[in-house]
Amino acid sequence: MTRPENISIRLLLRLFVPFGLGYAISYLFRSVNAVIAPDLIADLGLTAADLGLLTSIYFLCFAAFQLPLGILLDRYGSRRVEGILLLFAAAGALIFALSHSLTGLLIGRALIGLGVCACLMAAFKAFASWLPRERLAFANGVQMVSGGIGALLATTPVEAAMALTDWRGLFLVLALSTLMVALIVFFVVPEQPRQQVPETLLQQLQGLKSVVLTPSFWQIVPWAMTSQAAYLSLQGLWAGPWLRDVAGLKRGDVALGLWWIAVAMIIGYFTSGMLAERLNRRGIPTEQIAAVGMLLFMVSQLILLLTPAYPIVSWICFGLLGTVGILAYAILAQRFPQHLLGRCNSVLNLLVFAGAFGAQWLVGIIIGLFPLTASGGYAPAGYRAAFATLLILQGISCLWFFWSRRRQS
Repeated sequence: MTRPENISIRLLLRLFVPFGLGYAISYLFRSVNAVIAPDLIADLGLTAADLGLLTSIYFLCFAAFQLPLGILLDRYGSRRVEGILLLFAAAGALIFALSHSLTGLLIGRALIGLGVCACLMAAFKAFASWLPRERLAFANGVQMVSGGIGALLATTPVEAAMALTDWRGLFLVLALSTLMVALIVFFVVPEQPRQQVPETLLQQLQGLKSVVLTPSFWQIVPWAMTSQAAYLSLQGLWAGPWLRDVAGLKRGDVALGLWWIAVAMIIGYFTSGMLAERLNRRGIPTEQIAAVGMLLFMVSQLILLLTPAYPIVSWICFGLLGTVGILAYAILAQRFPQHLLGRCNSVLNLLVFAGAFGAQWLVGIIIGLFPLTASGGYAPAGYRAAFATLLILQGISCLWFFWSRRRQS
C-alpha cells in the first residue's frame, strides 16, 4: 500500500469535514432521545423499560453489523461503505417520524443504528490509510469532537426546535440532513490507498480470527468496553431523566445541563487525543494514559451515586472524563498492522456498542423495578441501583486489565 508523502490542507478537509458531518449526525441520533423522551412517553405511553429498549436498539443494530463492516471497510474503502450505509439511516429517520406505534419506532431506530454504524470506523480506517501513525490519536480525537458537536446539537437546539415543531417534524428534518451527508461523503472523500494485492475473503476472515486470538487485544478491550458502555448509555439517554427526577430540574434546565455535558465531551475528546500524543513523545504509553483516565471516570460515577450538591458540575466531570476510553482505538492501532485495523476496530466497536445496548436497556429495567414517585418520575433509588451496577462491571474489568498486563509483562 502506498501512502502520500505530503499531507495537504485540501486532503485534510476532504477527510475531516465529510467524516465529521457523518459522525455529528450519528451522535445527534444517539443522544436526541434524552431530550424528546417526555414527548415519546406522553404520546405512546412508554414505560422505563420501553424507553430503554427503544433508545438502545440503536446500539444493538450498530453492534450487529460491526464484523461485516470491518471486512467491507478493508475491502471497499470508507467512502463507499459509509456513503451507502447513511442512506439506511435516512430511511430509518423517515420511518421513525411517520410511526405511531412502538414497533414502528423500533424499526426506524434500528435502521438508524445500522445506517450510522460506519461513521466512526470509516473515519478511523481512512485516517490510518492517509495519516502517519503518530498522528492517529490526535486525528481520532478531532473526529470524536465532531461527535461531541452532534451531542451538543441534541440538547438546547433540539429543545428550541421542539417549540417550532414536534418530534415527528424534527425527524423529518434529520432524514433530509442525513441524505445530504451521505452524498457529501460519497462524492467528497478521497478513495483510500489500496493494497497492491487485495486480500481474498478467506484471508480477510483469517485476519479477523488473528485479531480476536491475540492476547494483547483482550488486555484493554474489556475495560474500554464497560467504560464506554456506561458512558454512551448514560449520556445518550439517562442523564436527562436523572437531572429531572433526582436533581429536580425543569425541562429547559435539563436541556441546558445536557448542553454542558456535550461541551465537556467536546473538550474531553479534543484534549485526550492531544494529551496522549504529547505524552507519547515523552515516553508515556497510551495505555497508561487511558488507564488513569478511566479510573478517574469511575470516580465521577461514584460521585453521581452520592447525589451530589452540584449535579450539573458532576455530570460535566462525567462528560469530560468518559471520553478517555476512546484511546483504546489508538492503542490497538499501535499494536496491529494497518491492513487489519478495519477489522480490529470493528471488533472493539462491536463489543462497545453491544455493551451500550445492554447497559442502556438494563438501566431502564432496573429503574422500572422501583415504584414511581408522587410526581410521576422515576425513583432516585432506581437510578442509584442501576448506576452502581454499571460501576461494578467497570471495576471487574479494571482488575482484569491490571492483572493481565502484569501477567503478559
